[in-house]
Amino acid sequence: MTATVAEPPPSRAKLQPRLATQSFARLRAPFALRCGAILIDYIILVAILAFSTLVSRLLGGGARSAGNSSETVGIVLAIVIAALNLGVLPGLTGLTVGKWAAGLRILRADGFEIGIGRAFLRHFIGYPLSFLTLGLGFLAAAFTPRGRGLHDLIANTIVVRERQAGT
Repeated sequence: MTATVAEPPPSRAKLQPRLATQSFARLRAPFALRCGAILIDYIILVAILAFSTLVSRLLGGGARSAGNSSETVGIVLAIVIAALNLGVLPGLTGLTVGKWAAGLRILRADGFEIGIGRAFLRHFIGYPLSFLTLGLGFLAAAFTPRGRGLHDLIANTIVVRERQAGT
């Protein structure tokens, strides 16, 4: 009998960051482009709420009707879409819909994928803390050398602009 020895998985030090193995150059994401990307994400959420409110009004709902089902469905749908677009999707791919449209990607500071937990930490803990500082947490991204805001520092992430190498 011959026993086969399975090779141990490579150590973390030997793994290459995801983007280092592709032909992409990483560039610091411009602050205005980051603002545009998050604006796209929030426009999607507001559009869902506006559409559900419009449907509710067309179905006879009004300011006096409490718990209108179409508005409730819109709110629940907006929360689910927010969790998927701002937490799960960046955790798996490094992209939100807005970041994809703007050509940006969220990575850990060491270049690896951020993971779902870090994505939720970044957006649902870091963003509110950046708001609580009267927006200075976001504005820090415009003035720090690596373009990291307070939410990026909390989650140890960086937002980069991708372009094909040689373009």
